[in-house]
Amino acid sequence: MNSFTTRKIGTLGRVVTGKTPSTANDDYFGGPYPFITIPDLDGRVVIDSSARTLSQTGAGAIKSSLLPAGSVMMSCIATVGKCGITARTSFTNQQINSVIPNEDVDAQFLYYAFREIGHVLERSGGGGSVYTNVSKSRFSDIELLVPPLPEQRAIAATLGALDDKIELNRKMNATLEAMARALFRDWFVDFGPTRAKMEARAPYLSPDLWSLFPNRLDAEGKPEGWEVRSVYDFANVVYGAPFASKQFNTDSAGIPLIRIRDLATHEPGVWTEEVHPKGHLIEPGDIVVGMDGEFRLHVWKGAPAWLNQRVCHFEPRPGVPTAFLAEALIEPLAFFERGKVGTTVIHLGKGDIDTFRLLHPGTELLSAFGEIARSLIDATVKNATESRTLAQTRDLLLPRLMSGELRVADINSEEAEHA
Repeated sequence: MNSFTTRKIGTLGRVVTGKTPSTANDDYFGGPYPFITIPDLDGRVVIDSSARTLSQTGAGAIKSSLLPAGSVMMSCIATVGKCGITARTSFTNQQINSVIPNEDVDAQFLYYAFREIGHVLERSGGGGSVYTNVSKSRFSDIELLVPPLPEQRAIAATLGALDDKIELNRKMNATLEAMARALFRDWFVDFGPTRAKMEARAPYLSPDLWSLFPNRLDAEGKPEGWEVRSVYDFANVVYGAPFASKQFNTDSAGIPLIRIRDLATHEPGVWTEEVHPKGHLIEPGDIVVGMDGEFRLHVWKGAPAWLNQRVCHFEPRPGVPTAFLAEALIEPLAFFERGKVGTTVIHLGKGDIDTFRLLHPGTELLSAFGEIARSLIDATVKNATESRTLAQTRDLLLPRLMSGELRVADINSEEAEHA
């Protein structure tokens, strides 16, 4: 702890508050420069892509807020404490303050320091606190404990190793999910094997699989013998219960609760000790869908949790693989959402789900697809579970390392003793 000094953020580098170029000028957008907003600060340490980008013209319009690679960002308006490091020349909007670090400051160390103070600011942001919005001057005056550069790098390397594995798992999951989606699309959307048979092309699947596909399409354009059936031939739909919000807590007391806002992160934000008579427990690998706003389907990868109201679970019927049902539901949900464009608030109800129709290829093909895809989906759940454990370890180490209570040398010594 003796080597740590107290320094204001403004002394650690140049502080930059982002800007937004005029949205009335289409020429400013779409180009090589990431334009980072709060949703892009999604848990990645290094932000190498963003939903929106700027053109050369747009970058020139706000050149004073240019951030080189290695700049450290933190959201400071409305949502406080989301952080990231720029991967290349980038820009942010005005809700984000950034630091271009001095030579004696390690960017990754500063990222973790921002994460720790972000938690503090976020907690103090409730109840009308001034920290709900952190201005550039207030941000610059925040004090941090900063060790010498070698210790900064050691801390960053220790925490970074955990985040590197989490990011690797995220990329692996994206690849595995893309593989399952590509297989589903070829078999059940594009009808690749059937079309190949019609065109007398060589088989590209094993003989036992190839024989399961029809030889031609019917008058409706689907493989002969395949049927369009009600969604209820594929799944039971279970709706979440109206748990009392007054009994919610953030102290991990009871069982976590899945709300719509938790679906994207697979991390429940509240717990409850209430045992609702209509409570339904979701397990890792279950299909869950939010029923308000955007109807994105998620294969739940978080811990077991109660299902809150306005979230539903599509529970596969016997013989229907989870991976098949998850892929098959994407288009009906998207079709319903497209039909609601222009509505102020869009809701998905039971009456809407009643209209869903899915293509049934027969039990043998369902089983064959399930055999292949099950291992892919199971691996994504396993990777997500490992990442959750790694994140918990990181979050336990973070405040202790940043305060100097725990030194990297102590961790290494403990690991050596248990080797």
